[in-house]
Amino acid sequence: MTTTTASSPYRVTPRRVLRSEWHKLWSLRSTWITLLSAAALVLGIGLIMGATYTSGGGDADIDTVVLVLYGTQLGQMCLAVLGILVTAGEYSTGMIRASLTVVPRRLPVLWAKSAVFTVVAFLSMFTTALITFLAAQLFLGDTDKAAGLTDPGTLGAVAGNAVAITLLSLIGLGFGATLRSVPGSIGAYIGGVLILPEVLGVLPYDAVDSALKHFPTQAAGVLGSATPLPDAAGTGAALLALCLWAGASLGAGALVLRRRDA
Repeated sequence: MTTTTASSPYRVTPRRVLRSEWHKLWSLRSTWITLLSAAALVLGIGLIMGATYTSGGGDADIDTVVLVLYGTQLGQMCLAVLGILVTAGEYSTGMIRASLTVVPRRLPVLWAKSAVFTVVAFLSMFTTALITFLAAQLFLGDTDKAAGLTDPGTLGAVAGNAVAITLLSLIGLGFGATLRSVPGSIGAYIGGVLILPEVLGVLPYDAVDSALKHFPTQAAGVLGSATPLPDAAGTGAALLALCLWAGASLGAGALVLRRRDA
């Protein structure tokens, strides 16, 4: 006599975990608020920079893409906060217990959160950067900052800007998974990613200067510029450095998730 066991229709699969995290992300009001805030800051500041720019002024030596996407310095904070909320927010509400009960292997939850967030962050920021650049060019057409997407390095810098913001935000997501506290993770992000490089920059050591070129915010600046920045890392090195920083942050979160109770 043979016995057959029907497979459960509720079996946990990577696709189902991804779909769960996708719906979870878009069901949160904070997702809409942070994404719209980031887009508004980037677009608003870009239009202001374009409308107020005059040829030969104090900003004449600034790369065109950097000039019109100056608002990404504020917009990336919104995305970093969203990344933190994706992970640490579940600990503050207690929702993480339900997530890990459904997916007892744990790590697929973190990888699914990271994958979903990466897609959303990149597409939203790339779209915003593209619209901002084109809109700002309506004001810059008669200036020395007139540029088109087909100009050498321009489209790559616009896309690189979105990649940089996404990777910076993934560092925040990793902080949230590691520290499990929204205020603590935001403080760690501001202190470690934004303030620490400025503090280290005052030290009179060549080794420190060389290392700072590969810190997250410095590497992000390289990816968002259409022209090579002086005394900065190369584009490939900057991208690798940002990927390693994001990977280290997510790796720390994965280690904590495996070893600590929810």
